[in-house]
Amino acid sequence: MSSKIEGVSINNSSRSRLSSYFPKFTLVKGGQIGPDERPPWIELIVLGLQHVLAMFGSTVFAPLVCGFDSNTAIFCSGIGTILFFIITGGRVPSYLGSSFAFIGTVTAATGYKYSPGAGLNENIPLAQGGIIIAGAVYAAIAIIVLLVGHRWVEYLMPPVVTGAVVMAIGLNLAGTAVNQAAANSFDAWMAFSTVLAVSFFSVYGPGFTRRVPILLGAIVGYVINLICGYAGAGTKIDYTGVGNAKWIGLPLFHTPKFDSHSISLITPVVIILVAENIGHIKAVSAMTGRNIEQYIGRAFMGDALATIIAGSLGSLGVTTYAENIGVMAVTKIFSTLVFVTAATVALIIGFLPKFGAIINTIPAGVFGGLSIILFGLIAVSGGRIWIENKIDFTNPRNLLTAGISVLLGTGMTGDLKVTFGPIALDGIGVSTISAVILYQILRGYPQRSNDTPNTSEGRDNLVGESVEKSEENAEYELYDLHRDIPIRHHRID
Repeated sequence: MSSKIEGVSINNSSRSRLSSYFPKFTLVKGGQIGPDERPPWIELIVLGLQHVLAMFGSTVFAPLVCGFDSNTAIFCSGIGTILFFIITGGRVPSYLGSSFAFIGTVTAATGYKYSPGAGLNENIPLAQGGIIIAGAVYAAIAIIVLLVGHRWVEYLMPPVVTGAVVMAIGLNLAGTAVNQAAANSFDAWMAFSTVLAVSFFSVYGPGFTRRVPILLGAIVGYVINLICGYAGAGTKIDYTGVGNAKWIGLPLFHTPKFDSHSISLITPVVIILVAENIGHIKAVSAMTGRNIEQYIGRAFMGDALATIIAGSLGSLGVTTYAENIGVMAVTKIFSTLVFVTAATVALIIGFLPKFGAIINTIPAGVFGGLSIILFGLIAVSGGRIWIENKIDFTNPRNLLTAGISVLLGTGMTGDLKVTFGPIALDGIGVSTISAVILYQILRGYPQRSNDTPNTSEGRDNLVGESVEKSEENAEYELYDLHRDIPIRHHRID
């Protein structure tokens, strides 16, 4: 009898834990809505569509640069977001879309250069292997965080390191953007028109248009190019691929190949994914007033597994999106069910090949203009991380860490790589590793002078130490790699 009672007790306990894993999602009408609450169903659907619009431009643009299928990327973003919802227990509101951090490393590993009608990247399987391994390393980090906490990650990647790596990524990609925009004079004018359109919507656009300037600017540039093409003032857009594409069909999946060269190039991107995720988690914690930071380990694992799945199916790795965090900041609606709705819409779009074919007709000039803006924002965002965190560049540790890593990331372009046997690192990889290692090696500066505390030199050392502690405890701010949206959150002390 007692064994039966114990069995029933254990079974009830398991059911209780399972039932409490996800929130009850209490209905709330009006005002701020928390992650564990929901708006009325009609509003939930509309809000989900709004989040699809917010993530759309970046999720489509990133794979297009690398020669990946846009439909597959959107499909994988939907799967990744739902998986993230499940692993975090519906406690962390976030949308997972294609990560811009992969662009430089994937194009370097595959040798792909975008042009209208160029078709898919023939070396997608090689990139997949690197993305999968990056996701596996990310998952290993997630396990460690789940076991021992997340402060050690912030210790390895303080703002000066993160800012240097982000800036190096943008500058490393600068040459690619300029080459796309300047293939000929017509493309250069189209790039200029696209840049102006995006800038106009960003600064003067009414209402919600300021949240999607990339998408709207791309449409304006596309329409101008289309009109010029039919007027004989430029190259016509080729719609042959659109005509041949089916309305409904499966996304294009690929079988990954594991190559040591590609893996060594792509894996360092993990450090950026970790930094983005930390920033976004803390941003949502600050906005909601909830202790969401306790779920950082789960968030890492959700993002890591979503990246592994995306790589396995033939898409870029994914990351949490600041665009959607910006939407939450405006609407004050943080319900995680809204993101499940958005993910469901993304899954449906993934089965529309005709849509992907239309995306692939974006002209080179328009594409180049978008690249200039997005890669420029990446570079400037690195500087903003330093400014907002009040990084002291009179401190040689910060000056050397940032200067050396940024220069390496900027100078190592094209086929220039550092090799260690089968491992080859491009400019972004070298920049990332050098920033982390240099900062840790130079942590000993400045040293307290115990012998002459009252001398001028001793006072300078004490001041320097005070500044260092101030930086260590500063408000840690990150900026998303694919959108110029500030992410403010709790202090790390």
